[in-house]
Amino acid sequence: MKILEVTDPAFQKYGRIVSGIDFSELLAKMEETPVPEDVVYEPSVDILEAVPAFEELRVKTYGELPIQVGYCNGHNVKLNALEYHRSSEIDIAVNDLAVMLGCQQDITEDFTYDTAKVETFRIPAGTAVELYATTLHYAPCHIEEKGFRCVIVLPKDTNLPLDAAHRGGEDGHLTAKNKWLLGHPEGGLPQGSPMGLTGENLSLR
Repeated sequence: MKILEVTDPAFQKYGRIVSGIDFSELLAKMEETPVPEDVVYEPSVDILEAVPAFEELRVKTYGELPIQVGYCNGHNVKLNALEYHRSSEIDIAVNDLAVMLGCQQDITEDFTYDTAKVETFRIPAGTAVELYATTLHYAPCHIEEKGFRCVIVLPKDTNLPLDAAHRGGEDGHLTAKNKWLLGHPEGGLPQGSPMGLTGENLSLR
């Protein structure tokens, strides 16, 4: 699989590199978080939201909207699914990791997406990127055998449980607050998860 750098011009349609914020304390706190053999996601973590970077992210990158800071850590080499939000997501790589990305505009009218359109990018350790609202993404992939740690910043309440049932069309792909999901049949998602990815379940290795 070809892995591009986030500095490559090809990344510009998916997002941008975030600069001007000191993430050193946030990255240090991330060393206290677990790295399981699978993947763990925590949407909001107190120790991460107590550092000065939290307020800078809220004010500078989310225009003073309420936000949450959590993490996605673990070991993963597969695509498995793609999701999108109605808002940007900021990912901060604690160590080198890779992300598989696509464009929401390439989802068909029947809510399928061909994985052949996915592009993969390396985010170097210490780098923060904003993934635009129209960027399809899912759990990062590890490059180093020790796994990956990644800070995830989103508007407050994103990825929390839904208050009502959602069915049909795009609404049927809403699996959590502000999270629309297209799963791959070979992705190992929970029974009943909405599918939509066609083609190969891409793998970093």
